[in-house]
Amino acid sequence: MKQILQRISKVRELSVILCLAVLFLLVGLVNSEFLTATSILNCFNDSVVFTLLACGITFVILTGEIDVSVGAVLGFAAAVSSTMLRDGMPWAVAAIAGILCGALIGLVNGFGVSILGIPSLIFTLGTNGIVRGCIYVFTGGAWVENLPAWFTRLAQVKIIGQITSFYFVSFAVICLLHFILTMTKRGKYFIAVGDNAAGAVLVGIPTKTTKIVAYVLCGVFASIAGIIYSSRVGFITPIAGNGYEMKAIAACVLGGVSLSGGQGSLLGAAIGAVIISSVSRILVFLGLSSNLDNTITGILLIAIVVIDALTQTHMAVKTRRARLLSKILETED
Repeated sequence: MKQILQRISKVRELSVILCLAVLFLLVGLVNSEFLTATSILNCFNDSVVFTLLACGITFVILTGEIDVSVGAVLGFAAAVSSTMLRDGMPWAVAAIAGILCGALIGLVNGFGVSILGIPSLIFTLGTNGIVRGCIYVFTGGAWVENLPAWFTRLAQVKIIGQITSFYFVSFAVICLLHFILTMTKRGKYFIAVGDNAAGAVLVGIPTKTTKIVAYVLCGVFASIAGIIYSSRVGFITPIAGNGYEMKAIAACVLGGVSLSGGQGSLLGAAIGAVIISSVSRILVFLGLSSNLDNTITGILLIAIVVIDALTQTHMAVKTRRARLLSKILETED
């Protein structure tokens, strides 16, 4: 029984679930209306965009890199697919076009970081500026409006109770990818590369290819999030997705994904996304201004990163001490 409890305590996702439950209970103590089934389920439904963004960027962070262009990719894919839908193109063509845009941008990011060896923060920051400029050029600085009514109604379709079809399908896909990531040989490549890139090369893992695939997946997830975003909002502005990269990264870190790479999971990131996306709703129930949303998200990100850094340092010191002690004992023998 003790061993079972120890194993459970080591599951990173469990701490995130407990954090989510405690947060909701605390808000419920202040305002009991928050703890209604409809309110809680709306927190999950509202998180679908950030869930997809966070899970996409998780692949990149697991390899020890970062991508700060996901917000711009979301906006560009949303603008492309929405414009095509507005102009009467088939929905499948519009969706594929948006997804291909995200995949292409991800491929460029992966090439720049993995093949050219440019620091991921610098390269994706540059990509962010380029893609954001492309949105203005593509839309002419105007809003993309008058989307088909059937498309905007998709966001309201319920599949199980109050859970929307978008969130249900997204979470099902994430669970499948989580299984692949943790239970298959190639899925574990992402974690292996982030944990020890040099060691991964020695055992034959294609580190460069793995990082490129991670960036492509990140772009695909961001573009799908953009398509869902356009359905939920009903229009696209040139600044759509601006600042979403910070919330996506915060969701990952809050969900137990280490920024140093090699640790974390898609499920943890998905749960972290629920917490991050619920901040604005929680502020309303607490009677505070929703303008504090970004401030609180930034504080959470800094706090969690500091805690993660201190934990990593403590573990490194503990490991060095254990090695030193073992050497001393060997010498005495």
